[in-house]
Amino acid sequence: MDRLEGKVALITGAAGGIGEAAARLFVEHGAFVVIADVKDELGDQVVASIGPDRCSYKHCDVTDEKQVEETVVYTLDKYGTLDIVYSNAGILGQLSGVLNVDMKALEKIMDVNVCGSVAMIKHSGRAMVARNIRGTIICTASAGATRGGLGPEGYTASKHALLGVVRSASQELGMYGIRVNCVSPLGVATQMACTIPWIKEFRLDPDFIEQHMSSVSNLKGMVLKAKHIAEAALFLASDESACINGHNLVVDGGFPDSTDTFPASVTKSAIEFMGWLITKFVPRYICGLFRQNVESTDSKHRL
Repeated sequence: MDRLEGKVALITGAAGGIGEAAARLFVEHGAFVVIADVKDELGDQVVASIGPDRCSYKHCDVTDEKQVEETVVYTLDKYGTLDIVYSNAGILGQLSGVLNVDMKALEKIMDVNVCGSVAMIKHSGRAMVARNIRGTIICTASAGATRGGLGPEGYTASKHALLGVVRSASQELGMYGIRVNCVSPLGVATQMACTIPWIKEFRLDPDFIEQHMSSVSNLKGMVLKAKHIAEAALFLASDESACINGHNLVVDGGFPDSTDTFPASVTKSAIEFMGWLITKFVPRYICGLFRQNVESTDSKHRL
């Protein structure tokens, strides 16, 4: 069934990762989607691949409240309504510990992860109230929104704050029939998760991150991917969650409460990475040598 048939959704941070996966899934289920991001080229590519008849792109820097307001207005002007808002835009920030935290970097991550979502809730909520739309607003928080040890202090603080925003806003907007919830992922191998901030040209292989997270998860046989977070957001966006408000839906693949990922041991991580490289590429190399030897032998026999 098309669970969002005829609905209009606005998704921030939708030029890649979880936001892109959500945009594609929402369209599959009948929605019209506005993809909002600061990555214009990637955003246009997503629209072209999905189909401009079902979605459109709007440049939006969520740290600029005026751009947020303009994006909401753009959605209303283009599609006539706004039923779903998925405030997904966010950054990881620096990986330094609290003893070396850069205060400017801390302000930046709070500006994007917290203030950006507050601005989106504010202006989309105003539009829904003014038009008597019983809409739904979803924010991407984190499994680190309720505990420490899963990320650096700045990121953890921003997601704790965002969870508080969602819970407060759900009380205020609930009286208008507007639901506000969040989905909290952990360990999804998106481009952001694969990026090492101080080495801009280097990207961790997504397979390595997925293998590492799966190895510590107590839910075996599953690998947490962007589509799983998108499916959780789809549930919160649909009428199937009509009575759910102020909820934090954690999608962490069964990650144990006793396991931490930050601060990371450089030595331990390097050993794990080298082990992963060996298990992934050495068998391929050996098979390649064997295949090359067989082909060489066959060629000699044909001669």
